Amino acid sequence: MRPQIQAFFDQPTNTISYVVSDPNGQKCAVIDSVLDFDYASGQTDTRAADAIIAHIATEKLEVEWILESHVHADHLSAAPYIQEQLGGKIGIGDQIIVVQETFGKIFNEGTRFQRDGSQFDKLFKDGDTIHIGQMRCDVMHTPGHTPACMTYVIDDAAFVGDTLFMPDFGTARADFPGGSAEELYRSIQKILTLPEETRIFVGHDYKAPGRDEFAWETTVGEQKALNVHIGSGASKESFVKTRNARDAQLAVPRLIIPSLQVNMRAGHMPEPEDDGKSYLKVPINGLKK
Repeated sequence: MRPQIQAFFDQPTNTISYVVSDPNGQKCAVIDSVLDFDYASGQTDTRAADAIIAHIATEKLEVEWILESHVHADHLSAAPYIQEQLGGKIGIGDQIIVVQETFGKIFNEGTRFQRDGSQFDKLFKDGDTIHIGQMRCDVMHTPGHTPACMTYVIDDAAFVGDTLFMPDFGTARADFPGGSAEELYRSIQKILTLPEETRIFVGHDYKAPGRDEFAWETTVGEQKALNVHIGSGASKESFVKTRNARDAQLAVPRLIIPSLQVNMRAGHMPEPEDDGKSYLKVPINGLKK
């Protein structure tokens, strides 16, 4: 049952969100939504999410799931806003508790911040299965970029989040707290055991040198043959060396501080303080590069 897939590219964060719908019904899932955020002013906006909502309304779809591939460090999730407008259950990998514990310490969160994943409606384990209408979705735990990264396999389509990029750009960084290049290699090999014709939908694209257009769809076969980091049977040792060397040169993502605080709460802002307003913390020298 080949899913119908509509992609939404958010240029400020180079994020691709997806609406995946049952071709034989009206049920759908939203994967990796974006809440617009202006860091300088602290203002949020819902333009990106509203485009998704408008598409769902036009197609007369019904949201069953709002899925997160991981706790994003480069954009804020719009999951609660979409849920408020359209319903659906918010799901993420069960290793979110590791992420919450790690960043709960970094941001010095108090006891009111629960580190048990209870902010989400569903915590997935490796091998779990859910349904989107009549479509089966198999959940794969694919850590390395973060401990909680998940890949969602819906018939012939795999939504890999930040684990893999387009073949000419390579793979995700593995230098965040809890990340591991060795684990990332194992997770990628797991994804590459899917049939070669499986379509892979990536979570970001940055246009590799020499490519004029943004892109987000490839295949397992193309990744195995052409990926600049893991293609042509690259060994774990060579991959880890390449990945670690590249990570050492990468800057910290521009929105990492607000993104982590919001996304580890399933897209909710921190609880309001005495004046009724929510605040985000900046840990001085707390995120080391």
